[in-house]
Amino acid sequence: MTTFANPDVTGKQLWLMKSEPDVYSYDDLVAEGEGTWDGVRNHLAARNLRSMREGDLVFFYHSNIGREIVAVATISVPGLTDPTDPEGKWAAVKLRPVAKLARPITLAEIKATPALAEMDLLRLSRLSVSSVRPTEWALLLEMAGGLVE
Repeated sequence: MTTFANPDVTGKQLWLMKSEPDVYSYDDLVAEGEGTWDGVRNHLAARNLRSMREGDLVFFYHSNIGREIVAVATISVPGLTDPTDPEGKWAAVKLRPVAKLARPITLAEIKATPALAEMDLLRLSRLSVSSVRPTEWALLLEMAGGLVE
């Protein structure tokens, strides 16, 4: 396991995207090399998808099973129309894996950290695609011990 430098966040938007690991896990994304994030049917989450730009960074969060941030990915193709939407009104993006966290950060740990109390993950807990502030991003990476290959 090789530790490497955290990605530069300068000029990038930061996000958190939730996926049930038994449906689509970070390991599935790694196996594919690039995945399409589709099936989002919440207006705020869809607006967040539409706001994404190429190179934005994403915390990959395993929901329901694990309830933890496990990795970082990057937006590779923004501004797509969701291919699962026959009406063509919902958004999608493509993303690529960057690296796993040195250790996952559990939802319980996030809730127990006062500096993360205003994080969208906690305030808007049902939202599947949420923004992350730079200070939150830095603290979470520190809590995880960085990224590993």
